[in-house]
Amino acid sequence: MTFDGKTYWIIGASEGLGRALAIALHKEGARLILSARTEKRLETLADELSGAQVLPMDVTDQHSVDAAANAADCDGLIYCTGTYDPMNAADWNPDKAAMMCETNFIGATRVLAHIAPQFAKRGTGHIVLIGSLSGYRGLPDAVGYSASKAALMHLGENLYADLRTKGVNITIASPGFIKTRLTDKNDFAMPQLMSPERAAANVLRAMKSKRLHTAFPRPFAWLFTWGRFLPAWLFYRLF
Repeated sequence: MTFDGKTYWIIGASEGLGRALAIALHKEGARLILSARTEKRLETLADELSGAQVLPMDVTDQHSVDAAANAADCDGLIYCTGTYDPMNAADWNPDKAAMMCETNFIGATRVLAHIAPQFAKRGTGHIVLIGSLSGYRGLPDAVGYSASKAALMHLGENLYADLRTKGVNITIASPGFIKTRLTDKNDFAMPQLMSPERAAANVLRAMKSKRLHTAFPRPFAWLFTWGRFLPAWLFYRLF
């Protein structure tokens, strides 16, 4: 699979993994549409990537999504935006939990309501959803985040079931810990913590492979992918 000459719309491009993916795809010859809420950060990135289009958007705002989607003509979509706050069920913050679900999952349904039918009608396209290892099983102190990523990953499987015979490729890339302002909130050890650039390289390999699911980094990812088949008492004892 080649990205040369293809236009990819990256949602969540202003920092972290999204920014690293934009730079990596630009090097592969892709044209880019860059979206996030912070227009200034997008413009700074676009200055480094010749020909990149800046398209500010807030995925939690339906009108913002509608306007951006109507202006975005793309061959591929990468939904990379996300928010995270550590949260234990005993200390539930309803506003933070709702925002994680809105940003990590519901926002994707707003965008895909435009993109999935377009790609199906064209008979071509590529949809990339950035999941998480935490989406494979519920984890401690992850109320809101883990469930919203699991929902996004499940949505990717729905898309695959419906669109795989219509020429639309689906990629679900699920990373472990990436060094960003979000993981800086964690006060626990994060095995195999990756730079955004290393994570982006893994996502690009997943996109080229045309596999539905890719989880990384190994061997840490095996704990989650194989952990789905462990009895609950054993899986949670490991944590």
